[in-house]
Amino acid sequence: MLNHVMIGSNNIERSKTFYSAVLGVLGAGEPFVNVNDTGHTRLFYSHDGSTFSISEPINGEEANCANGFTIGFKCDSLEQVTKLHDVAVANGGTSVEDPPGPRNGSMGTMNLCYFLDPDGHKMCGIHMAG
Repeated sequence: MLNHVMIGSNNIERSKTFYSAVLGVLGAGEPFVNVNDTGHTRLFYSHDGSTFSISEPINGEEANCANGFTIGFKCDSLEQVTKLHDVAVANGGTSVEDPPGPRNGSMGTMNLCYFLDPDGHKMCGIHMAG
């Protein structure tokens, strides 16, 4: 259903360092870097049919994150969920909510982690355990 997700960043080089490490855990390579006609830099990470993008705000205003907005990255195992979290924190992210691990809910057991990127965007690693 989704083609891509794009978030804003106030420090594109910091975001590149952070997301290259974090998305590398999921198998994404280095981003395609695009500088548009207005001089704004955008990063495009493509993997497994999806694209995750980061952009300097083209309107010239500060990038900010929306309260209640979360981007979930599909993981293959609890170990990958934990590694995603740990790599995020080691590269300038902030752990939020409960530590990485299983959560029981109406959809069965899910392995989850939550963290904020350096610009404050909330991210989730998720593995449907059954």
